[in-house]
Amino acid sequence: MTLSVLEQVNSDAAPISAVEQRQTVLQQLLDLGQSAAGAESLQAQARDRLTDLAIPSTKVEDWRFTDLSLLPKRSFVAAPAQAKAEFVEPLLLADVPLRAVFVDGQFRADLSSADWPEGLSLTVGFDAAIAQNLLADDLFATLNTAGFGQAAVIRVAAGAAIAQPLHLLWISSSTSETAFSQPRALIELGANSALTLIEDFAPLGNDCTADYFVNAVTEIQLGANAQLKHSRVQRDGDRAIHIGTTAVRQERDSRYHGIAVSTGAHLSRHNYLAAQDGSQAETILDGLSLADGDRLVDTHSGMFFNQPHGRSQQLHKCIASDRGRAVFSGRVVVPQIAQQTDAAQLSRNLLLSSRARIDAKPQLEIVADDVKCSHGATVSQLSEDEIFYLQSRGLNQAEATHLLIEAFAGEILQKLPSAQLREALSRCVSCRAERPEPSPAS
Repeated sequence: MTLSVLEQVNSDAAPISAVEQRQTVLQQLLDLGQSAAGAESLQAQARDRLTDLAIPSTKVEDWRFTDLSLLPKRSFVAAPAQAKAEFVEPLLLADVPLRAVFVDGQFRADLSSADWPEGLSLTVGFDAAIAQNLLADDLFATLNTAGFGQAAVIRVAAGAAIAQPLHLLWISSSTSETAFSQPRALIELGANSALTLIEDFAPLGNDCTADYFVNAVTEIQLGANAQLKHSRVQRDGDRAIHIGTTAVRQERDSRYHGIAVSTGAHLSRHNYLAAQDGSQAETILDGLSLADGDRLVDTHSGMFFNQPHGRSQQLHKCIASDRGRAVFSGRVVVPQIAQQTDAAQLSRNLLLSSRARIDAKPQLEIVADDVKCSHGATVSQLSEDEIFYLQSRGLNQAEATHLLIEAFAGEILQKLPSAQLREALSRCVSCRAERPEPSPAS
C-alpha cells in the first residue's frame, strides 16, 4: 500500500518542511506519468522544466484562494484504465450519439462511435502542435505534458460543417487510493469549418463518492472563419481533485463560444485561456460554478487580444452554499496593437449560506486607447421580496427557493446543446444548492 506524504513524514525521525512535502508530491505524480509514442523530446523538455517549478502555495498570487495542502495527505496510484460497459452507460447522452470515450486518459474504441461524419476525424496519439499554446510556467499543464500517455486529436477539415454534436467523454475510475490520470486533447478546426463539442468529465458509474485526481489539458485551434461551440462539463466525484487547463487560439474572423460548468470534485481549478491571434475574432465565455459542503471551485480565465477589432463577452456565475467556496478571477489584456477591441466581463454570484464564501476578481489591463471595455461583479443572496412574491402566487418557501436557484443557473445551463445533460445538471444544482445549512455546532 502506498503511503501518503504525511504518513511518510510521520514515519521519519526528522520532519520535513511544507516545501519539501510539495516537492515530494510533485515527484510522485511525475513518477506516475506515462510515455506518448513520438513525444519523447516534448516530454523530456517538460520534465526538465519541472525542475524549476513547484506545486504552488497560497503565497502565490494566482493560487492564494486555492489551497493545495490536501495533496500531501493523499496517496496517489496509477489509474487502472479499465471499465465495463454497464458502468459507462449512465454517462452516455442519448441525444448525442456521436462520441469518443476515454477511461483514465486511455481511448476505448469499444465504447466510442465507429462511424464518423465526413470531414471529422479522431486520432489517438501525438501531434507536434499539442503543446504550443501553453504557458511554460504553468506547473500542472507542464506536468500533463511530461506524463500524458495518449491524446485525443480531433480535426475538422477546412470547409466542413459538422451537423452532429460530438460527445468527448473523459471517465475517471476510483480505487482504494487516489487514482491519478492526465487526459489530453487537441481540437483543430480548419478554415471555414464548424463543430459543436461537449467535453465531459465524470466518474465511472456516475459514482458521486468517487476519489481520484484528474489533471487535464485541452488545446483548441480555430482557423480563419471557423466556429466552435464548446461545452466543458466537470461533474466529478465529491472526493475528487480536478485541475484543468483549456487553451484556445483563434485566427481571423473565427468564433468561439465556451460554456464551462463545474458541479463536482472536492477541489477543482479550471484555467481558461483564450488568445485572439487574428483580427475580427469573437470569443464568448459562459460559466457556472457550484460550491456546496466544504468544496472549493476555482475558475481563472485569461482573455488576450493580440490583433485589432476583436470582441469578447464573458458571463460567469457562482453559487455557494453550506461552507462552500467559489472563486472567479478574470483577466482581460488589451495591448496597444488591439485597437477597437470590444470586451465585456461580468461576474454574478449567489450566496445561499452565511458561512459560504465567494471571491470575485475581474481585471482589465488596457494599453490601447480606442477600445470599449467593461467589467463588473455582484454578490447577492436570494431576494426575500421575490420569495414572498412567489409564495403569494401559491408556492411554498422551498418551491420558491428552488425556482429562483433554477432560474439563476438556467441562464447558463440552457445554452448546453444536450437536453439530457441540461436536465441532469439542473437536478444536480437543485439537489446540492438546496441542502439545508448545517447548524454552527455541526
